[in-house]
Amino acid sequence: MTDLDASGATAKCVCFTLRKSARTAGKLYDEALKPSGLKNTQFSLLGALNILGEITVGRLADEMAMDRTTLTRNLQVMVRDGFVENVAADDARRRVVRLTKAGQSKLAEALPLWRRVQSQVLTSLGDERWRRLSDDLSAVHAIAQR
Repeated sequence: MTDLDASGATAKCVCFTLRKSARTAGKLYDEALKPSGLKNTQFSLLGALNILGEITVGRLADEMAMDRTTLTRNLQVMVRDGFVENVAADDARRRVVRLTKAGQSKLAEALPLWRRVQSQVLTSLGDERWRRLSDDLSAVHAIAQR
């Protein structure tokens, strides 16, 4: 066995562990949100737009820590479904989006489903464990932003 043993490196890799956990949590939330027709990524996007209001795609990508290309792909679906709309911007090089009334309604429909799964996860983790996990994830985010 070498120092570069792939299975050992994967087991100890922070990125692998974070992505594995994110995929698993995403599936849990996707299943809970299924009756609304939204995926967890779409729910998060609607929620962010509800809070942030009219915003450029670049700033939204920064706020959500998403790749712009991935965000644009997600926004195209949301625009097609009538939940998000493009807004005329002062500068043609900037794309501005906002939540529509239909998007607000869809978010309101999905919110009880999200609350239910969120409550289940938080209950399973416990308050102290969630605080530690949240702090640790924030620290990883800060490290990655350097």
